Amino acid sequence: MKIAFIIPPAVELLDLAGPVQVFTEAKFYGHPIDMEFYCYQDKPVSTSGLGLGKLLHYKQARLKEGDFVFFPGMDQQYVRSHSFKAEKELFMWLKECADKKITTCSVCNGAFALGYAGLLNDVECTTHWRRVDELQAQFPKAKVLTDIIYVKNSHVYTSAGISAGIDLALSVLEDVSGPQFTNKVARGLVVYYRRNGRRKQETIYLDFREHINGKIHEVQDYLVDHVGSDNSITNLAEMVGMSPRNLSRVFKEATGTTIVNYLTQLRLAHAKTMLKNSENSMHTIARHCGFKTVRQLQRILKLTSGSSH
Repeated sequence: MKIAFIIPPAVELLDLAGPVQVFTEAKFYGHPIDMEFYCYQDKPVSTSGLGLGKLLHYKQARLKEGDFVFFPGMDQQYVRSHSFKAEKELFMWLKECADKKITTCSVCNGAFALGYAGLLNDVECTTHWRRVDELQAQFPKAKVLTDIIYVKNSHVYTSAGISAGIDLALSVLEDVSGPQFTNKVARGLVVYYRRNGRRKQETIYLDFREHINGKIHEVQDYLVDHVGSDNSITNLAEMVGMSPRNLSRVFKEATGTTIVNYLTQLRLAHAKTMLKNSENSMHTIARHCGFKTVRQLQRILKLTSGSSH
């Protein structure tokens, strides 16, 4: 998978660095991602004054279906300038990318580039909360959404301001590598993946993470890594310096579910993954996932999927 970053003049550093670091962390964990960096004006300088040196021109990019283009946000005065609006060839190239099923992603007001490329017509999209009205006014056919982290439509993805680019990048990673790997990457970055708010809860590895309680995150991380262990509430409480009763209460308040239910769902998810390998016996799966007996595993699988496997 190739990801091409198009770096404009007056780029916002975190708009660029956030997604780049997500995919860099994914590479650290073994994902075969190829990142490339391009410009359309020589030696772009960020809004903070940091120059980025010489980069290849975007026309030298060799992308194919399944690849991604990221367009980070810029200084808004530049977005409003004639210089930006005159980049007709760039906008045509972005449109051609989308036509080739190369997913085109924007961070913050990078959405304006997608708008000038004609990619937001009749498409739900978003941008920084300060710019949603301007984006809607500039592109009346767009369906601009507020109070949402990112929006994914076919091969056009848009995200809200600044740090939301991290969430969009993690979402891309989840699509191609799965939720468990994405959770590992998010933890490596010491961030917790926020979904766009409109998706149903679908994976225990990323659900119940909307809170900001560090100790509860620590307990959740430990349970993910030790799903087959005994994991008594007493031991978990001691690990984070809380009483068992207080941990149970705070965990429920933060996540909306109990420790026991959370652990059961983790074990079930791990069991379903192991079931995909025909070499794993039910006895092996039950033991690795922390179920006391094969019958207990079969009963829970039947309750959740309607199948006894």
